[in-house]
Amino acid sequence: MSLRSSCKGAHVTIPLLLPTAEGRIVPYALRGTPIPPAGDTDTASLCRIAFSAAHVVANPWTTNDPWVHASVDWEQTIAYREYLWSLGLGVAEAMDTAQRGM
Repeated sequence: MSLRSSCKGAHVTIPLLLPTAEGRIVPYALRGTPIPPAGDTDTASLCRIAFSAAHVVANPWTTNDPWVHASVDWEQTIAYREYLWSLGLGVAEAMDTAQRGM
């Protein structure tokens, strides 16, 4: 995953770790290159505050049916939100889905 570390177009690679069925965490590498801004857009004009719709983190190794009884990992949910805040993102507690794509 690539994020702009500043509004000057620099990118930072962030490792993506995913759980396996065996209970291990393995790294996953994204492929490809970031899509550049269209036209002659000045990258400084792209600076804006981004909000993330951070939902809860489920326990990926639970044995119950998540449609019947969800297993929420609250400690990891808070840790994920703190991670998003450390990236400079805001956390949208309630997001109206009608606002998507504006």
